[in-house]
Amino acid sequence: MKKLESKAQFDQAKQENSVFLFSANWCPDCRFLDPFMPEIEKTFNEFDFYYIDRDEHLEIAQEMNIFGIPSFVAYRENEETGRYVGKERKTPEQVTAFLETV
Repeated sequence: MKKLESKAQFDQAKQENSVFLFSANWCPDCRFLDPFMPEIEKTFNEFDFYYIDRDEHLEIAQEMNIFGIPSFVAYRENEETGRYVGKERKTPEQVTAFLETV
């Protein structure tokens, strides 16, 4: 998973097939994702996955109306194709089911 470094990188990544994970280091429900996300990334390799630290990129989170973390937003060619937003802990099955719809 690539770590988002700038708004410009975010704008560029939206032009492609990308999944953004809004997260934070201090968030236990976000850290719950760490063990299984590499396998999910391999399964859904048509997407580039980006980690967006919500605290470092608060303006992007606000622009995207992301207030609960962990949250996922998927894009294909600059069009949002789905979001899985909320502050609850997400299981591998839930993340997979979401990605199968985008």
